[in-house]
Amino acid sequence: MTEIKQYVLLRHRDVPGLDQLDVYRQEGGFAAFQQAVTAMQPGQVTDVVKASGLRGRGGAGFPTGMKWSFIDNNNWPHYVVANADESEPGTFKDREIMEKNPFQFLEGLALCCYAVQANAAYIYLRGEFWQQAHFLDAKIAEMEAAGLLGEHLFGTEYSLRIYTHLGAGAYICGEETALLESLEGKLGQPRLRPPFPPSFGLYGKPTIVNNVETLANLPLILEKGAAWYRTYGTDKSPGVKIFSLSGKVNKPGNYELPLGTTFRQLIFQHGGGLPEGRQIKAIMPAGASSSLIVATEQALDTPMDYESVPSVGAQLGSASVIVIDDSVNVAWLINKTMHFFKHESCGKCTPCRDGTYWMMHLAERIAGGEASWADVELLREVAGQVKGKCFCALGEFSIEAVLSSIERFPADFEQITHKEA
Repeated sequence: MTEIKQYVLLRHRDVPGLDQLDVYRQEGGFAAFQQAVTAMQPGQVTDVVKASGLRGRGGAGFPTGMKWSFIDNNNWPHYVVANADESEPGTFKDREIMEKNPFQFLEGLALCCYAVQANAAYIYLRGEFWQQAHFLDAKIAEMEAAGLLGEHLFGTEYSLRIYTHLGAGAYICGEETALLESLEGKLGQPRLRPPFPPSFGLYGKPTIVNNVETLANLPLILEKGAAWYRTYGTDKSPGVKIFSLSGKVNKPGNYELPLGTTFRQLIFQHGGGLPEGRQIKAIMPAGASSSLIVATEQALDTPMDYESVPSVGAQLGSASVIVIDDSVNVAWLINKTMHFFKHESCGKCTPCRDGTYWMMHLAERIAGGEASWADVELLREVAGQVKGKCFCALGEFSIEAVLSSIERFPADFEQITHKEA
């Protein structure tokens, strides 16, 4: 793991005015895109991304170049969709990139389009991001005026257009197939998979869906090479990651660090530790979708990468790290997360629709001190019935905090439940 000397993704913190096209181009912007279009075959771009080891930053951590290679070249046209839905509680990294370093994201999107030979790309933004959508529209218009988008780019046969699309504020549309349904004007509900989007995506055509942060890595990977990118991070989780730090911490915010940085370094070195001298109790490493990690010394020294976090009973996900201190009863926390997931369930499948409803009501009774231990056991049983039976990941996410908190923090539930008569 190498400490970053200069930002890779949050470069606006080093370069004032990077959201201006002339400044971005003075810093080498769009040179990688022009080089790719004029001097590289699409497959060569994919090969560089494969060699870099870049993994999807939306949560799943799937190898980006491998996803691109699954595109069906026997079915045309191809599309690329940037997932800018960013609805996970505790995640706010993509918003900063779009607001402060938009051209690097847009160049990365264009590079992805060239690699899979898509002539149209869509940026799907959460409904509340209407200001960001208008801002990106203006930046896209600047690119078109400068000849960086449009027909016959750089004197070649390649053409590209980029469009923004606002959702309607539904968390489920962060799931890529629900996103595609919404983009087509349908109800935002997930599709049965397979087929997967690289073979059957937008309008039934091959489609690559990548997260904003994933795409923002691409210009510098193409400019500086896969070997340079691998100087950051770990062997299996190369590169840098933006960690969105929130909760009971002195300095919440976005921190760009190499993958493999420990929880302790993020929370105490960069985040300034906990306020009021409180002790750290638990960590949610992936927002509301997380299992709760008991904040032992071993856990705090665990590297934050896709391979290491599972060793302490959780997933890295989108790396939205929420810090919980010893003033918080986790039963209160479960009540908050279950209200969120019940509200955001699309209702398509029964285990999630009914499971989140009953878990929310049980969690509410428990947090209100109106329940017995039998209710805690019932909550555990309902969560177990949901596990592995849902149409998409939302139902699975909804039970992570529930099951892990009952297993790892039973005293919190014992403290507020009453014994049965």
